[in-house]
Amino acid sequence: MAARKQATRNTARKSGTRKTGTTRRKTAARKTPSNRWSQRVTRESDALDLKRGVFKQTSAKKIAASLKRSAEQSKRRKSGAYRSALSMLTFYINRAGKTLPQAQRARLERAKGELKRQFGRD
Repeated sequence: MAARKQATRNTARKSGTRKTGTTRRKTAARKTPSNRWSQRVTRESDALDLKRGVFKQTSAKKIAASLKRSAEQSKRRKSGAYRSALSMLTFYINRAGKTLPQAQRARLERAKGELKRQFGRD
């Protein structure tokens, strides 16, 4: 019996494959749309009902105004309007990570300051 296992191991080594049992990675399953939790959070969050494309707007003032409007109108948010708006903006910046272009990142960072001004939190 031991000789058969050894022969199987030697064959696996020669062919470049290895029997590993249940330690296979499931990389294809991780990239399915249903597993993109950050996208789901943005869409279904109780914080805000965002206008579509709010983070793609060209002006920091427009982004801040849209977030403020959404935060103040939302019936589902659990904290204050300012906190909800800033949380959603920060969440978007953090989840985009290194893939966010520098120009857009700078615009979103300016939107944070503008949001603060619009809520009177200077």
